[in-house]
Amino acid sequence: MSFPKELEKVLEITKAQNVWRRTQTLNLIASENVMSPLAESVYMSDFMSRYAEGKPYKRYYQGTKYTDEIETLAMDLMNEITNSKDCDLRPTSGTIANAAVFRVLAEPGDKALIAPVQAGAHVSHTKFGTLGALGIQHIEMPFDEENINVDVDKAIKMIEEVKPKFVVLGGSLYLFPHPTKELAPHVHAVGAKLVYDAAHVYGLIEGKVWSSPLKEGADIMTVSTHKTFPGPQGGAIFSDGSEVFKQVSRTIFPWFVSNHHLHRLPATAVTAIEMKYFGESYANQITRNSKALAEALAERGFKVIGENLGYTKSHQVAVDVRQFGGGNKIAKLLEDANIIVNKNLLPYDKPENVSDPSGLRIGVQEMTRYGMKESEMEEIAELFKKVIIDKKDVNKVKKEVIDMRKNFLEVKYTFDDMKDLEKYSSKSLKLII
Repeated sequence: MSFPKELEKVLEITKAQNVWRRTQTLNLIASENVMSPLAESVYMSDFMSRYAEGKPYKRYYQGTKYTDEIETLAMDLMNEITNSKDCDLRPTSGTIANAAVFRVLAEPGDKALIAPVQAGAHVSHTKFGTLGALGIQHIEMPFDEENINVDVDKAIKMIEEVKPKFVVLGGSLYLFPHPTKELAPHVHAVGAKLVYDAAHVYGLIEGKVWSSPLKEGADIMTVSTHKTFPGPQGGAIFSDGSEVFKQVSRTIFPWFVSNHHLHRLPATAVTAIEMKYFGESYANQITRNSKALAEALAERGFKVIGENLGYTKSHQVAVDVRQFGGGNKIAKLLEDANIIVNKNLLPYDKPENVSDPSGLRIGVQEMTRYGMKESEMEEIAELFKKVIIDKKDVNKVKKEVIDMRKNFLEVKYTFDDMKDLEKYSSKSLKLII
């Protein structure tokens, strides 16, 4: 039989994606990252073909003895690096993690207070996403535009008046920590629960550059495992021994997940081990890079959000590009030069501007993972200037981007080879190897 043309096309597209995104672009999407070669190798395992409904050692299928071992090990590792008591890795995304928590905490018609959209609330927190699908009322807490955050004093009054079933902090456009410690006592005083969506900043929490919401009073923390935490795409739920975690864990299956994509488990375990040994240096470099990029962009004439606050404390930088044509136009223009960002609403945008917002959201975590540091952030800012302000030929800038990436093709903050792994030999590592 001759080689099918359809198959040839599939392989051609896949190869083109791999070459383009991994070797020729500056990927500055704030919600993405890359796994290490070791994590990718265990991701491509027999686990991807199997089912394991239920919890470890309490399954509805046979043939799961190794799944039970790897899932238990992965949860233990995640709890160790998170300094938490409870972990559930079955949510297949951060949104599914949120859905499982929200459904347990409230019934249709109940009220939830969320961080305002201007403070970066994720769509799953809103009536347009998961809350709406569950029939839970979405009420936004007041916004403090000067601090780009929840207005603490006004939020406390709202919590006392509304008496919601739960309050959600954390977000998607996310430059500064939300006020967990300040609001938690008031949330609990009205009998509500505090949920913290740490999808974007989970790796920064592991790296100790972002405070732990669980230690500041959150009852539940939901995360993604593929943003600043550089593992496989997926979600997780953590707690410090709260009763609500037990309820959520009992209902993830069968309400929201059947099989939970088992090949995520060994890859998540490997990433947890990498973060155990390299997470602090990685997270510190991420935050140094984001601040350096923000400052470099501002020096070149861009309106970077949060100047009065030092621009950012996370992996993200937000830039107002209205004067250059808006977020939609500029994001597409940058893509033509192989610089990948996303358009994004800014604090003063209206929700109806979502298709053509004022801003760009930029994340440095993937380029940091490839070894870029402050000097490269200066170069990236200069490339932005060439495309947006100087209006240089995008094809010439694209060539500069490709040349720049030639020096940054290896994933850092990981074990380089098996000899390095032997140096850190432990029961956990031996099991994975």
